Amino acid sequence: MSNNSAIVEISQTANKFTSSIVLQAESKYIDVKSILGLFTTLVGGHAYELHVHGPDADDAKKAMAEVFAKHNLKITIVEG
Repeated sequence: MSNNSAIVEISQTANKFTSSIVLQAESKYIDVKSILGLFTTLVGGHAYELHVHGPDADDAKKAMAEVFAKHNLKITIVEG
């Protein structure tokens, strides 16, 4: 994916929350707050899983789901 605006927006959205937000793509785990990590990971049409843990996890999950959907990225938010 060469959509830099999606990567920046995903990272900025994640950074609004104190929760840990980790993207799993196949066997890699990436801190969504890291733009560099996203650049090397958000390529192709992988199915991504998002793991969110922390005090504002519910709000973070909602916001992240919205920003991924906006950029037509498939994501599964893992509950638990």
